[in-house]
Formats: sequence, C-alpha cells, structure tokens
Amino acid sequence: MPTDAHDLRHHGDAEVRDDGAALVDLAVNVRAGTPPPWLREVIAGSLGGLAAYPDGRRAREAVAARHGVGAERVLLTAGAAEAFVLLARALKVCRPVVVHPQFTEPEAALRDAGHTVGRVLLRAEDGFRLDPAAVPEDADLVVIGNPTNPTSVLHPAADVAGLARPGRTLVVDEAFMDAVPGEREALAGRTDVPGLVVLRSLTKTWGLAGLRVGYVLAHPETVAELARAQPLWPVCTPALTAAEACVAPRALAEAAHAAHRVAADRAHLVAGLARIAGVRVVEPAAGPFVLVRLPRAAAVRRRLRDLGFAVRRGDTFPGLGEDWLRLAVRDRATTDAFLHALETAATPGGDPAGRSAG
Repeated sequence: MPTDAHDLRHHGDAEVRDDGAALVDLAVNVRAGTPPPWLREVIAGSLGGLAAYPDGRRAREAVAARHGVGAERVLLTAGAAEAFVLLARALKVCRPVVVHPQFTEPEAALRDAGHTVGRVLLRAEDGFRLDPAAVPEDADLVVIGNPTNPTSVLHPAADVAGLARPGRTLVVDEAFMDAVPGEREALAGRTDVPGLVVLRSLTKTWGLAGLRVGYVLAHPETVAELARAQPLWPVCTPALTAAEACVAPRALAEAAHAAHRVAADRAHLVAGLARIAGVRVVEPAAGPFVLVRLPRAAAVRRRLRDLGFAVRRGDTFPGLGEDWLRLAVRDRATTDAFLHALETAATPGGDPAGRSAG
C-alpha cells in the first residue's frame, strides 16, 4: 500500500465543520456534555493568574501521584498530539513502525520529521487484534494504540508489553484508556517494561479538546530528551489547572462512573446496529466508539448528513477502505435517533435528497 494513499491529517472534527450544518456529532470521540460544570469553574478560576508564566510542577506531581510514579517520569504536553511530534523529532530512531489501523497523527508526525515509516496492518478477518509476530524485530520504535482508535479493540497488556525489546522505544497511545472500566490492560505506571512510553490525553473524557492537555509517562531519560524538544511554557496555566483537577480522586471517581455508563451506552448502540441489515460491527469494542463496515458506506455517510448526523469516514485510516465508518457512543436517546436515520440511509433508494445509491 502506498504511504500516501490515505489522508493522515483528516480527523473527526472535519466531519462536523465541513459545511457549517448543524449536525448531531457522532464523528468526534470527545464525551458529550463535557467539560462538567465543576471543571469549567476550576478552569475559570485559574484566569486570575494569567499574568504569571505557567508553572507545571504541581500538575506534574499530581499526574505522577495518580499513576504511582516519580515526577521525573512525567512530561506534560499540549495534548497527546504534541507528544507524537516530540517523539518524532527528539528520538534518534532508524526504523519506526506504526501498527494500523490507528490514530494517524503518529505516522504523520514521523513522516514530517523525515522518517521512513513502516506499517503493520492488522486484519479485519482477525478482528484487528494484535499479532506481535507481525512487528519486525529490527523496528526501533513501535507505536500502537490501546484501546485502538478507530477499531475500539483493547489489546491484552501482556501482548503489548511483549513488543518491548532492548534498544526499542515502545509507544502506547492510551488516550481512551480512562473510558475502559477499571482501565484493564493499561500499561500507564508500569516501570518494568524497557523503553515504554505511554501517552495519555485529558481531551476525550473531560471535553478539553480546545484547551490541549495531555501527558507522557516514560523513563526519566526519555522524558528529559522530549522536554528539550519542547518550547518554553508549552502548556498554558488553565490547562495545567485542568490537568491537576482531572487526576484528583473526585475526578477519577467521576471518570470511572462515566466509563461504566459509556460501556452500557455502547452495548445499546451495538445491539441496535445488529438489527440493521448489512452492518457489521468490530467486536468486542472497548472504547467510546465503534467501527462498522457496511455496503456503500460513503453514500450512507452523505445521506446521514442530510438527515442531520455526522459520522467519521474510515478510509483515511491505513488498513481501512471506503466501506468503513466510525461511530462515537452517545446517550440512548441520541443513539436511537441515529439508528433510525442509519436504517433509512442504508436502505437503497432511501436517500432523503433523492440521490442515487451509487
């Protein structure tokens, strides 16, 4: 597959912004109804300190305590996306490999930094589950998501950790792990896996995409190397305040409750999708989204827009084609309305705008 066959810079927000239409958003994986009021108040309370330069020490220590590691193992970043850029620019690697289908920013950042990137394509017929033997032994940087965007597959922690090798950096994107009940299969906080770099985002569960905040957990030497590649004061004061608040016990309890609610809402969505002819869901799904395959998916996506719903196209992910869509999990009322629209859109001749099904 040519490395330029997919638009690696296309993301779910483009599905909502395309034409300015007022669409129900099932394209972006940020939890609906966020940030919660208490978090907005905390962030607003930080604005009085904007005259001072940001000081990330308290937030860094709070993140470290949340994962039971020393603060020297934590790097705060302007979202997980910045971490991918830092890794691509700061680490001296010769053969980076990205396990696909997954979030495309890691490969885009590596290519922009001048690297030639290898791809390991997981197969639909295997449920997109990780085959550790498919990763080349000489890869000195391996990137994998867990749970993986867009497949919603949760790989066993032992399989992911088993990718570690002497001289290899193993990057695990756990941006959606806090949406998994109990964070089972998480590697965050592990210090026994050589070369492990775990990325976390506070964007998805807390609705902070516009604030940009995330963090890296890694060996202190790796953290120091990445920090040297950062600009001064990379994370703003409101984002630092949010990071500290989102790893506090109260917030962790709220996130755990939300993870169970998302799991129940996802089961409702999957059950509804199973009743629509021609729709196949990648299961078991573990994230706050599901990946589906259906005939004429591109046309169905256009019809859904006419019916007021935005979904994420799948063909920009390496390893997927035009017959794939990613659907964010929403509350049951929204899901029921969407399922009705999808059934209409997936029926040949059911286009409300009168277009053909081709």
